[in-house]
Amino acid sequence: MVTFATVWTWVAPFFSVLVIIVLTVVIAWLVSLIIGRLMRQSTPQMARAGRQLGVVVVALIGATLALQALGVNPTVLLLVIGLIGVTILVALREPLSNYGAKYFSDIYTPFKVGDTILVQGVSGKVIEINPMTTVLLSDNDQLISVPNIAMIRDVVVNTSPQAWKEVVVPVSVGGAIDLAAFESELLKSLAKLRLRLDPRFPPVLTTKSRTAQSTDLVLTLMLRHPEDRDAITTEANKRLTELLQKARGVLR
Repeated sequence: MVTFATVWTWVAPFFSVLVIIVLTVVIAWLVSLIIGRLMRQSTPQMARAGRQLGVVVVALIGATLALQALGVNPTVLLLVIGLIGVTILVALREPLSNYGAKYFSDIYTPFKVGDTILVQGVSGKVIEINPMTTVLLSDNDQLISVPNIAMIRDVVVNTSPQAWKEVVVPVSVGGAIDLAAFESELLKSLAKLRLRLDPRFPPVLTTKSRTAQSTDLVLTLMLRHPEDRDAITTEANKRLTELLQKARGVLR
């Protein structure tokens, strides 16, 4: 007669493996979801590739843990994982460099859509900044695609008139925050900086993109003196942080 104890004796060695498989499936689904949200502004093909890569990595880690639970030496699998990882990094080196450069250029590079810039010996008006390239329109109506990594690696000259006056500060807020109230509070807070800003151009807060979860905003300030750029940027970020913390506290 087969008893529960007998069945458990047969199943017990594989129970931990079953748990690892279930956890691997759940974690892979969560990783895919998180990567999809983080890459929602990239192209659908790139977002899909990112999700698939995340699932493969989690699956390989889960397989390694399952083999260990079975008492099998996972050295060969770990070697395969390492080789696959190196291959992927080499294959995606340029796209990942450009994608990362897009993030840093959004924050630190003093140009935006509409400015005229000179980079890598070419000049044109910026008409698009996507995750891979910055697209310029030349004086003879030619489209020029410059990899985003060039905006970090090379010298970029903003030839727009009085470009030094403009300070652009990106900010992301949660979808539950009242944007009208947030903008009103922010502009009131920035009023204390008016003596250091160009009185002809008041601060402007514009919406860059919006989803159900968050809204990406851009705060634009016009300086009175170029040497105040760092101080104004620091102060604006400080006030933004304070307002975001206050808004999150109210929501709680």
